[in-house]
This record gives sequence, C-alpha cells and structure tokens, in this order.
Amino acid sequence: MNVAIVTVGDEILAGSTTNTNASWLAERITERGSTVGRILTIPDDCDLIADYVARWSDEFDAVIVTGGIGGTPDDVTVEAVADGLERDFIVHGEIRERLLEKAAAFRDENPEMVEEYDLQLDIDAAASIPEGATPIVIDEGWAPGCVVENVYVFAGIPNEMQAMFEQVADEFQGDAVARTIYTPAPEGSLHEALEAVSQRFDVSVGSYPRSEHRPGRIRVSSTDPETVDEAIDWLRERVETTEQPSADMDTTD
Repeated sequence: MNVAIVTVGDEILAGSTTNTNASWLAERITERGSTVGRILTIPDDCDLIADYVARWSDEFDAVIVTGGIGGTPDDVTVEAVADGLERDFIVHGEIRERLLEKAAAFRDENPEMVEEYDLQLDIDAAASIPEGATPIVIDEGWAPGCVVENVYVFAGIPNEMQAMFEQVADEFQGDAVARTIYTPAPEGSLHEALEAVSQRFDVSVGSYPRSEHRPGRIRVSSTDPETVDEAIDWLRERVETTEQPSADMDTTD
C-alpha cells in the first residue's frame, strides 16, 4: 500500500506548532508493511486541500489528511475533502445527536466556564461530513474524523489523531518487510556496497549517517523476506557492523 500524508494548518507553516503527526503516522504505516510516498503540509485553504485530495486519491492507495476539523471558521478540511471528491457536505444525524449530548454534559459539568466565556458551539458544522463517509468517533475529541473512498480525515490534535488512526490501523497493512543493520563506518565509505546491494538484490536501501551518539544505519526493505535476509547477509560480509543502540541512547542527530 502506497500512502500520502497531508497535514493541514497555518500554525504548522508558521512554525508555532511542531508537525509531530506526520512522523508518527509515517512510522506506524511503515511498521505495518506499507509505504509513505508523500508527506505535505499545506495551509487552511479549502481549494488547495481539495485539489490535492482530488489528485492524490487517484495516485495513491490511501490519503491521510490531518488537522482543520472541529467546527470553527478555520476548520475547512472536511468540507474541502468533500469538494475534492465531488460529494455533498451534509450534517450527519447520529453525529449531531451525539454532539448535542456531549455539549449538554459539558455545560452541566462546567457551568461557571460556560457563563464566563459564553461558549458558542456550532453543532451542525462539527457534525458535517462528506455524503456517504464513515465517521470515526472517539471519546477524546469533539468533532469526528471520517473515511470517504480512500481518504482518511483525522483531527490535528496529536492524541485525537492517534486515537482515530488506531480505529482504522488494520486497513494500512502492507506486504513490505524491512531489516536494519548498524555501522560505525562513515557514510562516505559505504557508497560502493550500497550501490552493489541494490543492483544485486530486488530491495530498497536507505542509509542514515552516524552521529556523535549513535552509529549509522542501513535499512533494507522488500516485499520478499528471504530477499531482505540475503541482502542483509551480503552487506554484513562487506560492511563493518555494530550492535543496535539501546533504546535510552541519545538519538538527537
């Protein structure tokens, strides 16, 4: 499965919010044997989101879009996905009832806050999804995510995004397997071996240079586990290797 990730948010582009969602999703998708082919960050621009959704839903097996859901004026992602897939944007009755109950419970539990801040909740906006979409409802969040065709829409708040992904994680199973070896050798000395292993075996090879606190890494992946093992064994005969660093080793590069 080849996946594209689109993170939406003016605050990410301004540098005021760190984009941890993309790296978290990429790691989870990769460890399930699928491949992330694109990662893109774009502003809260309905036309731009719709354009990428329309094109990438054809080019990739799945597209994940995070951020910009919730019912405030700058939350345009879900409506943009509807536009990109040429679907109507409708109020989902069951979601609306759930949000009405949730809002009433919040007011009962926080009467002073409600009185002080005169909270305005746009229930219909938060309960709207593309027609025919399947909602992704979680306890942690307010507005739901959804799945429509091969497009998955998640919240931007990390714990909400993660909870939504876990509900559909099994849909991202792929056939790729990967193994990693570690080396103290500088990356410049590995060129010949890395080029040769790619020519000899039907594998993808990634090289990640060493730092002061951890060795370099060579990652070999393929859809055939035996080919990966053969390529790793071939590399071990030609590249100096070392033990995998411990989990508590400083990983700042």
